[in-house]
Amino acid sequence: MWRLSIALGMLACLPAAAADLDSAPRLEYRVVPGWPELPKGWNFGECSGVDVDADDNVWVFHRGKRAVMQFDPGGRLIQAWEDVPVVAAHGIRVGPEGNIWLVDVGGHAVLKCDRTGRIRMVIATAGHRPGGQDAKYAFNKPTALAFTPDGKFFYVSDGYGNSRVVRYSKDGVYQNHWGAKGTGDGEFNLVHDVCVDEKGRVYVADRTNQRIQVFDAEGRFLNKWTGIGSPWGLYYVKREKAIYMADGVNNRIVKLNLDGQVLGVFGGFGKAPGKLDFAHHLAVDSTGAVYVTEIKNWRVQKFVPAAGK
Repeated sequence: MWRLSIALGMLACLPAAAADLDSAPRLEYRVVPGWPELPKGWNFGECSGVDVDADDNVWVFHRGKRAVMQFDPGGRLIQAWEDVPVVAAHGIRVGPEGNIWLVDVGGHAVLKCDRTGRIRMVIATAGHRPGGQDAKYAFNKPTALAFTPDGKFFYVSDGYGNSRVVRYSKDGVYQNHWGAKGTGDGEFNLVHDVCVDEKGRVYVADRTNQRIQVFDAEGRFLNKWTGIGSPWGLYYVKREKAIYMADGVNNRIVKLNLDGQVLGVFGGFGKAPGKLDFAHHLAVDSTGAVYVTEIKNWRVQKFVPAAGK
């Protein structure tokens, strides 16, 4: 059902902003050939999530065997988790304390794992049953999560079935939630990702409505950005005071300032290295390298500034 939801959401996303973004400045990036290195006989499944840790190691979450893999910046495999009890991979985040947080869209769950893959916390119902719009400790096809700057709270974008954002303490205690199905301010149609800036403002990828909505820490509506494409993945970069967005409809990466203005774009549809098909989520490391996961191309690609090595 979650794959059907993805397909239906895709049909509903008309690339109305494509023409406007075609005139936006081009960001000069080049793909790193052959990144990452996988052992002989290994493959990714559909790649759904990616994040980087404090050492710029890259964590990939995908819908295949060994669903979580960690690579060093050069693409060499550090570890792969053999037994990840998820139904369908979606978002992944490295928490402030270095733990790895997984969002299971098919199992309606959020899992906190230590860096060896041992589960330390689960937020879900028994039997992978979905929760309703007002459930405190259950989800309906959740997609991603993001932490506050002080690490005391995190937000879950929930998601394909529900149309809301849920806030928890770092220990998994429910705080509040907001959102409903619709097109008005504070309403969502497929909440696909979330990120938080250093001031605690919450940016929500309202995917099928083709906009990003901005809220304060408690969920009060502040602003909305339209005409930017279809936001599938969001990643906030503090040093640049910018948000990188994976536009899965137009298969490009869009860089935005905190007023919602487009600073530049790169990418385009295709199967060859450097092209994108269903650009899903993304992450940016301390060197400015951008990692992009793709659903249809079953891969994660590393893009570096064209002047970089």
